[in-house]
Amino acid sequence: MGAKLNSAASGTANYVDERTSIGGFVKFFARKLFPDHWSFMLGEIALYSFIVLLISGVFLTAFFVPSMETVHYEGPFATMHDVEMTKAFESTLVTSFEVPGGLLMRQIHHWSALLFLAAIMVHMCRVFFTGAFRKPRELNWLVGFTLMILGLAAGFTGYSLPDDVLSGNGLRIIDGVIKGVPLLGSHISFWLFGGEFPGTALIPRIFTAHILLVPGLILALIALHLFLVFLHKHTQYPGGGRTHRNVVGLPLFPVYTAKAGGFFFVVFGIIALVASVFTINPVWNYGPYDPSPVSAGTQPDWYILFIDGLLRMWPGYLPFGIPTEWELWGYTLSLNILIPSVIVPALFFGFIALYPWIESWATGDKGEKHVLDRPRNVPVRTGIGVGMIVFYVILVLEGSNDIVANLFHLSLNDLTIFFQWGIFILPVLAFWITKRLCLGLQRKDRELVLHGHETGTIVRHEHGEYVEVHSPLDDQERWVRVSFDNHKPLEIAPEHNDRGVARKGYRWDRFKQRLSRFYYEDRIEPVTPAELEAAHHAHPDAPSTAGLADAAEAKGANERLDEEWEQLDEGATKK
Repeated sequence: MGAKLNSAASGTANYVDERTSIGGFVKFFARKLFPDHWSFMLGEIALYSFIVLLISGVFLTAFFVPSMETVHYEGPFATMHDVEMTKAFESTLVTSFEVPGGLLMRQIHHWSALLFLAAIMVHMCRVFFTGAFRKPRELNWLVGFTLMILGLAAGFTGYSLPDDVLSGNGLRIIDGVIKGVPLLGSHISFWLFGGEFPGTALIPRIFTAHILLVPGLILALIALHLFLVFLHKHTQYPGGGRTHRNVVGLPLFPVYTAKAGGFFFVVFGIIALVASVFTINPVWNYGPYDPSPVSAGTQPDWYILFIDGLLRMWPGYLPFGIPTEWELWGYTLSLNILIPSVIVPALFFGFIALYPWIESWATGDKGEKHVLDRPRNVPVRTGIGVGMIVFYVILVLEGSNDIVANLFHLSLNDLTIFFQWGIFILPVLAFWITKRLCLGLQRKDRELVLHGHETGTIVRHEHGEYVEVHSPLDDQERWVRVSFDNHKPLEIAPEHNDRGVARKGYRWDRFKQRLSRFYYEDRIEPVTPAELEAAHHAHPDAPSTAGLADAAEAKGANERLDEEWEQLDEGATKK
């Protein structure tokens, strides 16, 4: 039987290969090497959670009714009996309480959506801090950024589908944001909602976007993202033998494929376990959407919460009594809505999207990079990343300011004032602290390379000198600490040439030089082979075989002395 199966399989493979030449393609990809590091699993978690999203979404689509037609609920959930609601909300209750496994699938879908976005954001942080966005991967960074934006869109459209009080209030905020756009805002809102908010057309429209448009774009970009990973070869962390011209890792098949397949079931199992134990989005507690009941503690999911935080933080009046809402030629210009909900997020996300080009232009580093940076070796970039994370966290906390104030018994007004000042101070402070920590870690690496690890052993030589014995670094450890680019600030030509004529473009070059100094003026030089050799000859306490032998002899003498003291103590006890 086995021989027949093998023969059938080989015959089928030959048939397909003769007509498609797919054998060479499969052979090429099967031999593709992938480095092995735990942080690379972050992208896999995002991919696998999206697969779980698709599987659970197909199940939910079979029972959800995307309609804003009103009905009266007659189902088994007693507290909602005879309550007027849309068919969208009614079908959500039917799925939760009448469809076998429906509530579990709803929760699996919601938790996997949160994990999908969290994995994408943490994965982008890993890429940012290690410099994996550098040439030739700038386009792939842009693809990943677009995936994050589409993930936000998918999460918000799905969050709004049940048409409950919580999602309805979120849509009301979006309606206000859209209407804050000058001239076009009211027309866009009227078209989107099919009339005055809440209208009658929104749920069917966002349902189409949620199950068709956004997932289709995400699938296409995931395919493009993986193609670019294969095309450029995978990045790798620094280590012995790893350069910008090779890849040290495991082949895609069978090693990496087997590990990835097992990891998918781990991710799926964790999502199912969390969904089985922790309730999320219990719409039956909120009720169908009604603009009148808006309770405290109402906010969207965490990935949209920063916009709510910006809106809550923005003051009605700027310093010197300048209002943030203006009447101009019969139109109301709501800067208190437009700036925090449109302009600031656009600048924030625009900086993230364009950062690879910004850093490349500012530093003048145009070469291809396949070995990742250690975050400590790029202190300015690491500081910028930490500052942006602090900026985001402050906005998320402000978006939950009522909950934070109630939980810690704080004044809501004082908390908002603190965040209004903190949004300008804390990111800058985080940048400075992170930069100093990175420079300190670089100095520590330099000391370790030159002197080795401290052993805590002090040896006295025959001539009476005391020295501390250090343990030398092995080749791999030394490689990691010395193999990084030694960038220096940009040097430019003088303002005037030899004839005293002003050079064109000097001011622009001067601006680029200042940016370059911002990145590279504070730096620690990597240890050179000459410095390492000089350190070994200049310091008698440098790692050596004789020193280690002396340390071992001293340790043995101490152990023998301890044994003799124990024997004396035992003898005294017996007497």
